Amino acid sequence: MGAVASAALLLPLLSAAPPAGAGVPDAGSLQAQFARAAARHGVPESVLLAVSYLQSRWDGHGGAPSVTGGYGPMHLTDAVTALADAAPHHSDGVEDPRGDSSRPERPERSGVEAPLPAAGSLPARLRTLERAAEVSGIPAGELRTGTAANIEGGAALLAAAQREAGLPASADPADWYGAVARYSGADDSATAATYANDVFDVIRGGESRTTDSGQRVTLAADPAVAPVTEQVAALGLRRPAAGPVECPPTVACEWMPAPYEEFGDGDYGNHDKANRPSAQSIDYIVVHDTEADWNTTLDLVRDPTYVSWQYSLRSSDGHIAQHVPLKDVAWHAGNWFVNAKSVGLEHEGFLTSPDSWYTEAMYRTSARLVRYLAARYDIPLDRQHVLGHDNVPGTVTANIRGMHTDPGPYWDWAHYFRLLGRPITPSAGPDAGVVTIRPDYGAHRPVYTGCVTAGVVCAPHGSGAVRLHTAPSADAPLVKDIGLRPGGQDSTTGVNDTGARASTGQSYAVAERRGDWTAIWYLGQRAWFHNPGKEPTAVNARGLVLTPREGLASVPVYGRAYPEASAYPAGVPVQAVSPLSYRLLAGQRYVVGDRTPGEYYFAPVFDSSGHRVVRGQEEYYQIQFGHRVAFVKAADVRVSQS
Repeated sequence: MGAVASAALLLPLLSAAPPAGAGVPDAGSLQAQFARAAARHGVPESVLLAVSYLQSRWDGHGGAPSVTGGYGPMHLTDAVTALADAAPHHSDGVEDPRGDSSRPERPERSGVEAPLPAAGSLPARLRTLERAAEVSGIPAGELRTGTAANIEGGAALLAAAQREAGLPASADPADWYGAVARYSGADDSATAATYANDVFDVIRGGESRTTDSGQRVTLAADPAVAPVTEQVAALGLRRPAAGPVECPPTVACEWMPAPYEEFGDGDYGNHDKANRPSAQSIDYIVVHDTEADWNTTLDLVRDPTYVSWQYSLRSSDGHIAQHVPLKDVAWHAGNWFVNAKSVGLEHEGFLTSPDSWYTEAMYRTSARLVRYLAARYDIPLDRQHVLGHDNVPGTVTANIRGMHTDPGPYWDWAHYFRLLGRPITPSAGPDAGVVTIRPDYGAHRPVYTGCVTAGVVCAPHGSGAVRLHTAPSADAPLVKDIGLRPGGQDSTTGVNDTGARASTGQSYAVAERRGDWTAIWYLGQRAWFHNPGKEPTAVNARGLVLTPREGLASVPVYGRAYPEASAYPAGVPVQAVSPLSYRLLAGQRYVVGDRTPGEYYFAPVFDSSGHRVVRGQEEYYQIQFGHRVAFVKAADVRVSQS
């Protein structure tokens, strides 16, 4: 495993409209800093606030840069300063992204450490801090570390874009559409327009939130603003690459195909031809982060010796590139059953850098894309179907320890689902038999270790995951995951250790309640998490649960739902229905997702004429078993209302 030069990281989000007005801010407050910078540079305050919201949700992230080297509330980019070595996540670890034992695993890639690029070789969107220093007169160091200076630099950039377009410093926000589009740094007109549309959506709807510095910032709604959208045509930007893209019209999307090529001794890459959804349903959307910068990500997915995914999403402006047609099967999830029935989305970002953040622009375009995919393929918008890569199970026991852990505990699932139009809310009363995890992302800051150095505590950061103990006490050991640690060792607080973790949106059957603690059934055991009534970390819910049918002390749990041996026709090798190391015990209950027939997509060679779907009579239920989903045979269990 080698390191590839890349960057540091990105952010989460929110979308509740604020009250119509706000009081006069304190002179030193963040709200006042926006007001002063807007007035000094002749930029409408609503435009400055909305641009900053789309870039950072007004957070400063303690001066830490994003994946594109963006600093501060205005996300001024200085990629050369921010660049750090990292390995793309499909290059790191032992997971075989294809996840199919019918052919040899892809060999692990050896990356080559790349030299840091010269500033002049980077695109303008990665050097906006340099330009802000030029037009504002503020030193680069201050723009990186000083919040007020950073806001001033962003305002100066907007004002400069307005002047360069030959437009006056109008007090009307509608006259700033072209300057906002230019601020995105996008090099194509569609992405720039999508970004500007999102900024003006924020202006029309308003926003209000408490930032990571503990300050309340409010942008009053201006529903009547109607921007001059024709201004984007004068920016001289290119048109996105044409091709058979499958994206909603509300995002900027271009075609950058992954190669389907044969090479070597019958080896080929980097995906499989298929005929979805005619031959197989598409049931899952898998959210990844890239652990690499944008250019590295594109280089890798266009390499036939590497692996693939359907879409990449850029952090700075939410731009989307599609690589694999939706009818075909990409190699991304490490589980062939899931790959064959899913779409993979790679988001430019890094798991283990807690103050490296995902932009609002990327969250919003990702949510639009997921809504489009869900509507097209009738995929439920819930956490049984919208999975993180870290929720995909290993196919067999030997694969459990090598499965990937992105997008990790710092991905803001609650905000993502609000943008999907499916906010996580209570659906049952206080005695409900099911709970759905939902801590307050910003305020909930469990300790993690290993973000930079093994065993060293990570910087405090909001998280959507709760930690699970063997008893109702923070001093009790964490629950064990015998798949990750066959020797029976305790789970750890490591940022990549999923053995004792439940994440926002995941639903579990309640095993017991005791004071401020709730126990759930998790990996065959009671697992306790702190869930105080005044600051709950879960909401009560209803749903179907299952348990072993009468007479069975336990039932096996599987990482894939493959057909019975008799279903395979001649010429298609039988795939083992191999249970994982876990057991679902009598008296325990687990929340039910889909019921699905056993299914296997046979595609071991480049010539797709012999590819075929094997479908059996044996049916399975998908369940939320631990941090990852799993499958049990329908014949082994009894289903009831929670």
